[in-house]
Amino acid sequence: MTGRRHALFPRPLQHGITTAAAGALLLTGCGVLPGTTGGSREHVTVMTWAPDRSDDINSVKMAGVPAMAQAYARWVNDSGGIGGRDLKVITCDERDTTLGAERCAKEAVQRGVAAVVGSYSRHGQSFMPALEAGGVPYIGGYGASTEEFSSYLSYPVNGGQSALLAGHGRQLADSCEQVSLVRPDTIGGDGMPHLLDNGLLAAERPRSTDILAPEDATSYDAQAAQALARSGGSCVTAVLGGRTETFFDSFRRLEADGERVRVSSVLGSVSQPLINRTGGRDSPFEGAYVTGWYPDSGDTRWKPMRDVIQRYAFGDNRIDPDDTAVQTTWIAYTALRAAVGAIDDGDVTPGRVSAALNRGTEVDTGGLTPTLRWRFRDLVGAPSYPRIVNTKVTFQVVREGRLTAQRKGFVDVTEALTDAPRS
Repeated sequence: MTGRRHALFPRPLQHGITTAAAGALLLTGCGVLPGTTGGSREHVTVMTWAPDRSDDINSVKMAGVPAMAQAYARWVNDSGGIGGRDLKVITCDERDTTLGAERCAKEAVQRGVAAVVGSYSRHGQSFMPALEAGGVPYIGGYGASTEEFSSYLSYPVNGGQSALLAGHGRQLADSCEQVSLVRPDTIGGDGMPHLLDNGLLAAERPRSTDILAPEDATSYDAQAAQALARSGGSCVTAVLGGRTETFFDSFRRLEADGERVRVSSVLGSVSQPLINRTGGRDSPFEGAYVTGWYPDSGDTRWKPMRDVIQRYAFGDNRIDPDDTAVQTTWIAYTALRAAVGAIDDGDVTPGRVSAALNRGTEVDTGGLTPTLRWRFRDLVGAPSYPRIVNTKVTFQVVREGRLTAQRKGFVDVTEALTDAPRS
């Protein structure tokens, strides 16, 4: 989620279709998931894209995103569709490249989709102009590019990395006397200290120590030593995207025996799948504070999504219900369903979907987010991210190898996002 090219602040249908067949749709780059009725009902066609295959070992892989979209379509069609309309999902592999993202966006326009929904791409500067030229709304992207929070055709369901950082300062302020922030030496990384410090300064804590790190390092020994020395034995937070694991490997090796400095991060840099992969309760993230957008993955509010995955994903192991990208796709399709449901008769077109959302269609996500609306007066109003409507975050902590709630409910970070820099 970082990089100089991304100015971030800051990845009923016939039951005869198998997991292999669903995967084959992705292998072609783009594929269609039809409804079950053979075209006997009206239908809604949308696209979901994400990076899947790439020759670049540093590229992001998010195959679970289109797989979740496919499972959602099977479920909603098996349940009568959206207002009697079948849902058709076109998938596209954007390969984590600017050209791939632009290709998918142009494909969406050419194929006349009503919206691009629940997708993941870091390349908003490539895909958003193509969608704007075709008038296609972008509903509930992951939040990995700044264009998602500025384009008039974007309808984000979370506050992106900016909201996470603003909330993280609030989370750390309760227990950290001093914070070392390790962040990428990029344009995107340059905005991180201010957002984190807003939360710290509001609780009369000192500003964080800003430690710059290369995005693509294989070791962070120098940065880890600096972070440890300047933390005052208190707290070290790292927001390095996919390299966060590498940093904390270096950091934990430098700690003296019996000494445990509190470590922390935000979702997108730390996730439940990462914790599982690095040892669970024995991972370097045990005890870490993590700020997220949604309730922790063990929360009962995720049960409807888990039930759909269990019944309609056909054992597709690309879908991890603990993955924040998969969760965001679920919420994005919930928003699509509300928008289409607000359209009375006639075709579901991009213009009619946008109009439904702009005029205040409410999206009830079952408590996974606040009620979502995108009227003008619902927008946060910050010049850097004018399209944010959800300014709520959650505070979590890693206990026994699981991300669990540190504090009940949501925390509103509107003030930290909209305030001028504190002095």
